[in-house]
Amino acid sequence: MNQAELIRASVPDGPLGMHSSFGWESDPKRICFTAARYKFVAKMLEGSRNVLEVGCGDGFFSRIVRQHVGNLQAVDLNRDYIASAYRNTPKDSRWRIWFNDWDILEAPLSGFDAVYALDLFEHIADEERLLGNLAKCAPVCIIGAPSLESQVHASEISKTEHVNCKTKEGLREVMKRHFKHVFMFGMSDEIVHTGHMPAYLFALGINAS
Repeated sequence: MNQAELIRASVPDGPLGMHSSFGWESDPKRICFTAARYKFVAKMLEGSRNVLEVGCGDGFFSRIVRQHVGNLQAVDLNRDYIASAYRNTPKDSRWRIWFNDWDILEAPLSGFDAVYALDLFEHIADEERLLGNLAKCAPVCIIGAPSLESQVHASEISKTEHVNCKTKEGLREVMKRHFKHVFMFGMSDEIVHTGHMPAYLFALGINAS
């Protein structure tokens, strides 16, 4: 049973969304970690007009970014998550987010100022296609993923599904094949830093001159 199947079997779609409600029930502190990751993205992309999120899950945390950008489109391969996002996202214009099911490995989406993908990279073996398509979506890209070093503390399900974790230098190297400028950050708990061996990595790729 993979994580999506476990979530579907364990916790019905709750007020936080399918995946986030499962996190609240099973390990509440993960809500804090995830919210901090989205806050980092929101601050980095603040003022952007059109932003794309790839791998949005149930969309619960997408509102943190939406609060700081003009328009947000959020996509995920899992249609159950997208349906959950539509059910649980407020309908007033302040939180208008365009949710769609989309496979980023099949084709990129265009016309965005920036794109971000949190907790997606580690699930994708074909990193070149993933980053190549993300680079075609927008000139600015933020990737967030657990570090290779952190996997000794990962759950058994995560160890099975995390097929592509990197060290800080490993992620920088693959990002530089697709982006002209790459800036690396780390996160331990909710603290962002540039120190050694973080538990979570951010890579900011820029193709603008």
